[in-house]
Amino acid sequence: MSKFIFPIQIRWSDIDANRHLRHSAYYDYAATARMQLLYERGLTTEKLEEFQIGPILFREEAIFRREIRLEDKISLEVEITKASPDYSRWSLRHVFYKSDGTMATQLFIDCAWMDLVRRKLTQPNAFMKEVFESLPRSAEFEWLDAPEKRS
Repeated sequence: MSKFIFPIQIRWSDIDANRHLRHSAYYDYAATARMQLLYERGLTTEKLEEFQIGPILFREEAIFRREIRLEDKISLEVEITKASPDYSRWSLRHVFYKSDGTMATQLFIDCAWMDLVRRKLTQPNAFMKEVFESLPRSAEFEWLDAPEKRS
């Protein structure tokens, strides 16, 4: 499970009035990087359509440490930090690094899978589980307890 590093080319349209990366651009870059991570492991948008399953976000949070400007060269590291044993729920951390190695931002997401026909939470199939087994794990990776059933 080698690291996944995604280079980012900052666009002029992503800069705000304070001359740094606008807050919503971080979320856009993180979404692009995590989809690239899944794509490179075979979980393409075509596969998700075939399986009639899609990822849903429960939480998305960014912690900003250093500003990023138009001229900065940045890369994004993505790793799984938590997962239920069946990978029906999972969390990722996206870390934005400047070219000198300075951590600029951390962005966290908590997710699950939704059956796109029934519009209900679901478990991933065997192929998807294999993909998630191959994701780079954080040093503090932890398994989540099974979610409680609501009555």
